[in-house]
Amino acid sequence: MNPFRRALSLSLGLLAATLAMSANAQNRELTVASSATYAPFAFENKDKQIVGFDIDIINAIAKNQGFRIKLVNTPWSGIFAALNNGDVDLIISGVTINDKRKQSYDFSPPYFAAKQLIAVSKSSSVSALKDLAGKKIAVVNASTADDVVSREFGKTNPNLRRFESTPLIISELAGGGVDAAVGDNGVIAYRVAQNPDLKTVDDKSFPEEAFGIVLKKGDKALQDKLAAGLAAIRADGSYNTIYKKWFNKDPNVR
Repeated sequence: MNPFRRALSLSLGLLAATLAMSANAQNRELTVASSATYAPFAFENKDKQIVGFDIDIINAIAKNQGFRIKLVNTPWSGIFAALNNGDVDLIISGVTINDKRKQSYDFSPPYFAAKQLIAVSKSSSVSALKDLAGKKIAVVNASTADDVVSREFGKTNPNLRRFESTPLIISELAGGGVDAAVGDNGVIAYRVAQNPDLKTVDDKSFPEEAFGIVLKKGDKALQDKLAAGLAAIRADGSYNTIYKKWFNKDPNVR
């Protein structure tokens, strides 16, 4: 083979390899953890499929950015360990972005504006978190609500009862085992709407929060793809459509 043909052959080979690598990157399958006890963000339907707002959001981002996802129903108590161990690539499960978590993980830009919300019985006179002093309070273990209530009343306060999921804290409240349940506004409002004996209390002192998609620190390429995909679905109206589907109202964009 003459030198020109050899050089051309090498160039074509390198081009083919580059295109193949690019195609593989585009077709990459990412394993995504979500705790499917968190309606309307993530929950199992009657066919045992994981559905919800979070699921529609990550699917829309993946479609826009050209990667595939595999959803894994992961208990909240082990969801960060699954990411740490490399069992999953991403978490989307109503995870609040905060400074403590940002020390260990990277996040996508916010995809949901949130805050904490209190659930009590309809006969309760509670109007703010401070009114829960001396009362039994249920929270999801290691959640933002756990942090908020622990700061207010003490982490080892015997009246602070920790559970593994939001359905459990609402069930405990409805059954009279606690006087209040505290959690993220979207899921607390959803659960309370299904129970006519309960109501929500919005403490105006609760700070605004935001949910983000969680990934391991340092994966800038993936973080950029999440950011680009989220920006794209906001721009093309997909985000608004998904939001209305699950919350029956327009999003309050941060």
